[in-house]
Order: sequence, then C-alpha cells, then structure tokens
Amino acid sequence: MNLQLTDLLVFVFYMGGITLFGSSFYARSNSSSAFTLGNSNFPAWVVTMSIFATFVSSISFLALPGTAYLSNWNAFVFSLSLPISSIMAVKFFVPLYRRINSPSAYAYMEMRFGLWARIYVSACYLLTQIMRIGTILYLLALPVTTLLGWDIVTIIVVTGLTVMVYSLLGGIQAVMWTDAIQGIVLITGALMCLLYIWYLMPEGPAQVFTIASQHDKFSLGSFGTSLTESTFWVVLIYGIFINLQNYGIDQNYVQRYMASRSDSEAKRSAFFGGLLYLPVSFLFFMIGTSLFSYYTAVPEALPATLRDSAMSDRVFPYFIVDKLPPGLTGLLIASIFAAGMSTVSTSINSSATVFLTDYYKRFSRSEVTDQASMKVLYGTSFVISVLGILIAIAMIDVKSALDAWWKMASVFSGGMLGLFLLGAFVEKINRKGAVVGVVLGLIIILWMSLSPIFFSDSEWVSPFHGYLAIVFGTMTIFLVGFLSSFLIKNKNKETTPVYEPD
Repeated sequence: MNLQLTDLLVFVFYMGGITLFGSSFYARSNSSSAFTLGNSNFPAWVVTMSIFATFVSSISFLALPGTAYLSNWNAFVFSLSLPISSIMAVKFFVPLYRRINSPSAYAYMEMRFGLWARIYVSACYLLTQIMRIGTILYLLALPVTTLLGWDIVTIIVVTGLTVMVYSLLGGIQAVMWTDAIQGIVLITGALMCLLYIWYLMPEGPAQVFTIASQHDKFSLGSFGTSLTESTFWVVLIYGIFINLQNYGIDQNYVQRYMASRSDSEAKRSAFFGGLLYLPVSFLFFMIGTSLFSYYTAVPEALPATLRDSAMSDRVFPYFIVDKLPPGLTGLLIASIFAAGMSTVSTSINSSATVFLTDYYKRFSRSEVTDQASMKVLYGTSFVISVLGILIAIAMIDVKSALDAWWKMASVFSGGMLGLFLLGAFVEKINRKGAVVGVVLGLIIILWMSLSPIFFSDSEWVSPFHGYLAIVFGTMTIFLVGFLSSFLIKNKNKETTPVYEPD
C-alpha cells in the first residue's frame, strides 16, 4: 500500500499550510485576553465550527466507521442525545457563564462550593486533557504509520510539535480559525469518500442499503430495559450525561461561549455547533456500513488478514489507500489529521487558560501583569504539549492501557458534572454534604468503571453496563448534595443564589 506522490504532496501541503496559517495569528495574540478569548471577537460561524471540531477527533473519524462496519448503528444513539444537551446549553449554561464573565469554567465552582471545588475540578480537567492529548496523538499515529510506512514515534513527535507551534504562537485565534478550516476539510473528505464507495458498488448505490438491511446493520440496538447491555436507552442516557458534561463544565466549550461576540451569537453557536455533529456522525456510520456492503459484494477486494472482527478499525484505512484515487487519498489522510489536530490544539489552549486563571492568578499574592500572564500561557502550552507527546510515546508499548485509560477518564471527570449540576440548580447548598456526595459518587464511578478490569471473575464486579457509571455517579453526587442541604442545618451553607436565565 504505497501512496502516490500526489497524495504525499496533498498531505504535506495541508500540514505546512495549516501550521503557517495558525502561526500567522501571532501578532494578534500578544495579550492574555487575545490568547485565551480572542478579545471575544469571533464570527458566529467560526465559533460554531470550532465547537463542532471539539466534538470530533481522529478517534471518531476512524472508530465510528469501524464500529458500523463490525456491528450496527447502536453507537449512533449517542449523537441523538445532542439536541437535548444543546437545548440545555442554550437555556442554562451559556447565559450562566456569560454572566460570570470568567475565562475559566471553574471560577463558578469556587463561587458555589469554595476553593476546594475549583481546585478539584480544574485538576481533574488538566489531568484529563494531558492524557487526552497523548491518547489522540497515539491513536492518530496508528493508522498513519500503516498508511505511510513511517516510524510511529516520528509521526507522534512531528504531529505534536506541529500543533504546539501554531497553538503556542497564535493562541485561541489560531486554534478556532484552524478548527473551522479543519472541520470543513473533515466533512469534505468524509463525504467524498462515501460517494466514492457508492460509485464502486457493482449494482449501484442502492446495493449498499440492500446488503446492509439483510444483515440488520441499521439497527439502533435493543429497546429493552436491561441495564447490563448497550441498549438504545442505555446509550441515549449515557449520551445525555456526557454531553451535559461537555456543555456544562468542559473548559473547551465554555471558552468558546466566552469568545463569542454576544450572548445571542454564543447561544446559536452552542446549539448549531453541537447539532452539526449529528449529521456528520451519521456520515461516519454510513461510511462504515457502506464499506461492509462493498466488501460483502466484492469479498476478494479485502485481504484475509483484515477479515477478522478484531481488525475492523483497519478496514477504513486500508480502503483509503487501496481504493481511493490519487489526491483523494491524500485528502482523507489530511482529514484524519484535521480531526486529531483540532482536538489537540483545543486541549493545549484550554489547559493553559485553566492553569493561568485557576492557579497562577488565583494564588498570586500580587497583581499579575499581562506580560507575566503571556509567559505563563506560553510556558504552560509548551509543557502540556511535551507531556502529551511523551504519554503518546509511552502508550506504544502499553497498548492495553488504552481501555484502562478511558475507564480512568470517567473517574477523573465523573464527579465534575454532578457537582456542577448541584451548583447550577440547587439554590442553597450544604458544602459538607457536597463533599460527601462527591466522595460517594466517585466510589460508585470507580467501582462501575474498573471492577470489570480488576474483578472480572469476582462477585464484586459491577452488574451494570460501563456506560452507566457517569449516570449513577452524577445522580449520587446531586442527590446527596441536594438532600444534605435540607437535612443538615449548619452555618456552612452556600447562600449565593443560583443563576436564573431570562
């Protein structure tokens, strides 16, 4: 599977062009406000595309087609939860953060619960983002090393440094403008790939749907009430909670609310940026299903080594190099990189913003000058990038750690949503009760997430599907904190009223 010179030129042109374009914002990012919020002067369509690009990663680009190819459309139910979460964001979350007017999502946690909550949530966020950068870089390098035949460490380092350069030099303006471009490249590449698969079908595009229907590939899963399987309802509830977490407490999204020109534009961008992921994820699933139909109709086109179910994630990369015409292959590889780079650049900038706002400025004994703020932002961006690259390299020989990390990610972030919802919707809070709720919630999340790994053959293993960990954990934190506010009477109640939208 050797790439044509045309494909390499397209890929190299894209990588070089996006780096130069992002770095060109250096002159406009010479203040901390410009670096973190772009002076709140972004067009609505750029914010919308940036929110969309934040949803998508190279994992989505490769894993969703692989999932649809291997099984069915059960995972697509996750996307169906987005309208519910988007409406909540427009009605409650965007007005709340615009009113607080802080670059950090976690200043609100201190307002409602005290300093401990701000430190806890921001620390969880930073740990999650560092690991997220490493995971994205590693998973991005896996198919690319297959496609290009390059050394995986080289791909990780070059990709990580490329994103670091324009993220560090251009700040959030580079991140969001490149997000917008990368989102367009991603959608264009995926759409052209789908149309080409349909073009290759021996009996025309209709054969895709005929074969897929015969094998029940469009199923959304069981509509039963079981809590041990990934039924339609389990995936839908999981999607609602995860997307509420994204919209409500994730710095990546909150920073984009604050970067919008006005409240109305921020609401529109949050709504349409999330909803845009719905048709695009539909596109990804359709690619996977179409690949299944194509290789069912033309089985000799797929090597025997890729027919095993464990190799389903490699079918799409193989098709990209083996079947797509020169130029389009390069565009698809660029699309994969676009998805990964947009995610990594967002994490770098938001992590630097959190460190500056929630740690450096919060604990500084004197007023922090803008010059000092810029040094912190540059330094933090560099350190976060290097740590992400090192984690990605470490994952090369510890591949089994990937599944464990995604479980740990739910542990790190699981307590954040419950605490946020408690602060947003309960007027007077018992802070000690909130602490107890967080501890109990994390114990439940830890048990449900990790017991299948460490106690697989024991009576201690959770009987529930892993998707429900964040659901049960969040509900525990919220209910314990809510009930303690009524049952425990002491002087340690938070009295700042919850924000009520207009």
